[in-house]
Amino acid sequence: MQGTISCTRHYPMIPAAESLRPLPLRTQGDGESIRTLVEENAVMVIGRKGCCMCLVVKRLLFGLGVNPAVLEIDEMKEVEVMSELEKIGVEGGRETEMLPAVYIGGALFGGLDRVMATHISGELVPILKEVGALWL
Repeated sequence: MQGTISCTRHYPMIPAAESLRPLPLRTQGDGESIRTLVEENAVMVIGRKGCCMCLVVKRLLFGLGVNPAVLEIDEMKEVEVMSELEKIGVEGGRETEMLPAVYIGGALFGGLDRVMATHISGELVPILKEVGALWL
């Protein structure tokens, strides 16, 4: 009679909460730090720390195979970051920013509602491919 051999592999698992580590933020008052982060990443999600809508956007993008840069804002820096986002938005011809703010290809794409609407209509994946956030 043949015996069975058990083979187990142990992979270092990173909890989901840790894999969504937010980026460090050093604001300079002129919007350059956030502008640089937005321009250097194909997809960037900016939201309040612990915001459920931000989590939905991140999970949707992860589900599509996109690994967005995430900037979570705590309450103490929210006013400063929002003013920097407004400076970026004014230069881009946009009005006031809402959180979560999703930037695709260095430009403001919109919030949760716009991301969900374009996903449902089937337009989100081609946009993500166009900016290099998806390869397939």
